Amino acid sequence: MHNVKSINQPMTAANGFRLILVMVLWAICFPLITMGLDSAPHLGFAAMRAFLAGVALLVVGAALRRPFPSDRNAWGILGVVGIGATTLGFLGMFHAAEYVSPGVATVIASTQPLMAAVLAHFLLQERLDTRSKAGLLLGFLGIVLIVAPNMLPETSGKYAKGIAYIVLSALGITIANVAMKSLAGRVDALMGMGIQLVLGAFPLTVLALATEDSGRIQWSLQFVAVFLALALLGTSVVFWLWFSVLEQVELSHANAFNFLVPVFGLAIGVGLFGETIGWTSAIGATLTIVGIAFVNVPRVSRVPDRRSIH
Repeated sequence: MHNVKSINQPMTAANGFRLILVMVLWAICFPLITMGLDSAPHLGFAAMRAFLAGVALLVVGAALRRPFPSDRNAWGILGVVGIGATTLGFLGMFHAAEYVSPGVATVIASTQPLMAAVLAHFLLQERLDTRSKAGLLLGFLGIVLIVAPNMLPETSGKYAKGIAYIVLSALGITIANVAMKSLAGRVDALMGMGIQLVLGAFPLTVLALATEDSGRIQWSLQFVAVFLALALLGTSVVFWLWFSVLEQVELSHANAFNFLVPVFGLAIGVGLFGETIGWTSAIGATLTIVGIAFVNVPRVSRVPDRRSIH
């Protein structure tokens, strides 16, 4: 039987490579969502992604004989994680892709660690030092600069709606991250993440059946490829890699790699979708990335190990 425990070790080259791969896979999520929305309605697409990713993790976990959660309290927390990370996170992500370009969406969504720092400060009494406060300020200023050029009278309504969906997604993930901290060492990563994805898929499915036409899904080869890549690579594999690293290194060290996500996201947006980044947005993206790095790059002093999800 697999023991659910965490052993803190120095960052190795192998773990560094896995973390970089996680950031690349996270960065391709918005582009893949944008490509898939031409063939499927928002909520139905989101629900299918969550359900397939969750089932895949549970199948792998069962094959490896990982322990199933037996603690009622753990199940309750997994429900909170599922609503936050999967239901709200995916709902916001899939709707935002309709209004905001993939590169910009990735940058704004990547400010989730900044929200987590603020939430942890007020709910968990975690101290924000001077560098963290400076990072939060830089991140906020960066978002203002990114958003400002697009808030023209003729387009501001739709763009603001897209930004609101991204904030909803990031807030859901932030709440889930805080909830996940209490599950450290109590729930196996594969089984826990599989369960929360399946639980979070149920509200998305209900909303999709109530508000969308499932007959609109066009099962073309391109859509199937995008769907499988998003569900398995962008969700199942990402969660497995992320938690396999967290079983060995401190979250503060792993989170230092988060600032790479908006870099990869912008590169993908420019390279694959022809996005143009003006000077104002470029400066804003730079400030946001620096702010995320300020909040997440480990300090010299050691901090307690924490668990998290994206």
